Amino acid sequence: MAENYDVIIIGSGPGGYVTAVRSAQLGFKTAIVEREHLGGICLNWGCIPTKALLRSAEIKHYADHPGAYGLKIDGTVSADMAAVVDRSRKVSLRLNGGVGFLMKKNKVDVIWGEAKLGKAGEVVVSKTAKKPMEPQPPVPKGTKGEGTYTAKHVIVATGARPRVLPGLEPDGKLVWTYFEAMVPPEMPKSLVVVGSGAIGIEFAHFYRTMGAEVTVVEVLPQIMPVEDAEVSKFAQKQFEKQGMKFLLEAKVTKVEKGANSVTAHVQKKDGTVEKITAERMISAVGVQGNIENLGLETLGVKTDRGCIVVDGYGRTNVPGIYAIGDVAGPPMLAHKAEHEGVICIEKVANFPGVHALDKSKIPGCTYCSPQVASVGLTEAKAKEAGYDIRVGRFQFGANGKAIALGEDQGFIKTIFDKKTGQLLGAHMVGAEVTELIQGFVVAMNLETTEEELMHTVFPHPTLSEMMKESVLDAYGRALNA
Repeated sequence: MAENYDVIIIGSGPGGYVTAVRSAQLGFKTAIVEREHLGGICLNWGCIPTKALLRSAEIKHYADHPGAYGLKIDGTVSADMAAVVDRSRKVSLRLNGGVGFLMKKNKVDVIWGEAKLGKAGEVVVSKTAKKPMEPQPPVPKGTKGEGTYTAKHVIVATGARPRVLPGLEPDGKLVWTYFEAMVPPEMPKSLVVVGSGAIGIEFAHFYRTMGAEVTVVEVLPQIMPVEDAEVSKFAQKQFEKQGMKFLLEAKVTKVEKGANSVTAHVQKKDGTVEKITAERMISAVGVQGNIENLGLETLGVKTDRGCIVVDGYGRTNVPGIYAIGDVAGPPMLAHKAEHEGVICIEKVANFPGVHALDKSKIPGCTYCSPQVASVGLTEAKAKEAGYDIRVGRFQFGANGKAIALGEDQGFIKTIFDKKTGQLLGAHMVGAEVTELIQGFVVAMNLETTEEELMHTVFPHPTLSEMMKESVLDAYGRALNA
C-alpha cells in the first residue's frame, strides 16, 4: 500500500529543501525526493562551491599585491589547485550534511531515487538512473527508497542543467561545463569561455586570477547582458586591465579538438573568423529546466520553452501539481527558488498575508572582481517602460572606506521615477556590492521613496554610505562628490 503524505517535493535544491522545511513547520506531513545529492546543484556544484573557489582567487590576488597594503611576502605565491578544489568540495560536503540535519530536525522524510508523476496525486520513485558527478556525498541514513507514494500536493523542484549548443557539446576533457570547471585535475594555461553571464564571468575571473590566459566570447553587444549597460561597460574595462580578452557580438561556429587543446572558430560581427586555440573551453551558455521524464505530459501539465508554466504562487494548470525554482522559469536563481517555494507552500496552507512572487524585486549578483549586483529596472528598461527618470551615481573613489580598503574602483547607480520618487532600479559594481544590494531590495519592497532614503542615517565609515550618496546625486544633493 502506498505511503501517503500531505506534500511531496521532487528535488532537494535550495527551493526544494527550504519548501520542505516550511511545509513541516506548517504542520504538513512532508517528504522530499532526491536522486543525486541533498542541496541540489546550487549547494554541491553551483553557488556555494564556486564562491569557495573565488575566495581562494581573492586571497591569491591580495597575496600577489602585498605592496599595495604596505606588506612584504618573501618568495613566490603559487596556487595548489588540488588543495583549492579540495577546500571547495569540503565546503559543499559540510552544507550537504546540514541539509540532511534540517530534514531530520523537521521530520521530513527523504526518499532516494528518481521521481515520476503517476496518476493524480501519485509519485513513483525508481532507482536513480543518472550517473552522479564525482566526488559524491554519501546517501543519508534513514532514507526511504523505491516505491509508490501519494500526496495531496506535489511540488516539482527539479532545477536545471547546463544548456548544450550544437557543436559545443561538452566532453568532460577539452570542453567543460561548470561541473568540470569546478574540479579541474590540473590548472589549464589558457581558456576560451563561451558566454558572459554570471557563470561564464565568474569562471573567467577565477581562472584568470589563478594565472590562465582567458578569452570570453559573447554573442550579444555587452558582457553580463542582463545588467545595466553602464555597469557592464565598466566591469569589462576592469576585467581587461586584469588581462582578460573579450570578443563581443561573436559566436563560436566550429570547434576543433587536439590531443590537449581546443581551437574555436569565432565568427565576428563583420563576418570574419578568428581562430583561438586554448587548452580548455568552458561552455557557459545558460541552463535549461529539468522537465523530462517526470510524467508532465501524461498529466497535461503545461510547459513552455523548457520550463513549467506557473502563476505567481507556483500553481500549474493541473490542480495539486506545483513547480518552483529553475524548472519554473527565469530568473534562474537560488534565492528566487527559496522564496518561490515558501510562497507556494504558504498559499497551499492558506497562510495569511501571502503575496504572489514579484520578479521585479529579485536581486541578481555576480561574484567576480569587481562584484556586480542589481535589482529592478536598468536605465534602458526604465526608459522603454515610459518612465521620466532621475539617475544618481556615486563613485567608490569618493568613499573613505573604499579608499582605505584599497578598493576604489566602482560605482553605485540609482534610478528613480521623477514623478513619484519611486526607486525603479539600483545597480552596483565594485567591492562587496553583493552584500550591499539587499539594502535597496528592502527599500523597494517597502515602497521607499527618495525622501525616506535621504532621511536614513547610514553608518560611517562604510561602503553603504555610497548608497545614500547615489540617491542624493539623483536629486542634485550629493555631499561628497
